[in-house]
Amino acid sequence: MKKIILTLFVILVSNIVLNAQVMEQSNDSLAIAQQHLAKQEQEFKEAKKAQKEMDKLEKERKKAEKEQKKAEKEAKQREKLANSISSKRKSIDKSEAKLIKMQNKMEKDRSRGKLSPVDESKLNQKIGKLKVDILKDKDKLAKLERKQ
Repeated sequence: MKKIILTLFVILVSNIVLNAQVMEQSNDSLAIAQQHLAKQEQEFKEAKKAQKEMDKLEKERKKAEKEQKKAEKEAKQREKLANSISSKRKSIDKSEAKLIKMQNKMEKDRSRGKLSPVDESKLNQKIGKLKVDILKDKDKLAKLERKQ
């Protein structure tokens, strides 16, 4: 009977010890799970922070590109304006030279008596039209220079 009681006592003690170990293991696994969850949360926060920083850098890069394109466009417009002004000045100079040449030719032909009244009126009309064109070109040049 002592052996049976002793065996039951040993079985009972071993069950208690085993249950305690199972409880410790479940407590350990719960702690590990909580640590794992905390680690995942931390990684998620870091990833989210890194994503925000990447978005911010991308936004700054796009803004810099936009400003660069705007500066290039303005430089191109200034260059185009300078070319237009130069072209208009050349056109005015050419028209004025043509006007002087026509006036000299008319005076020379008039003094030689080669111009009929009809030819003279046609030349005067051409000269008048050329003067008007020169005035218009000068106005356009003035507008272009104001833009500059």
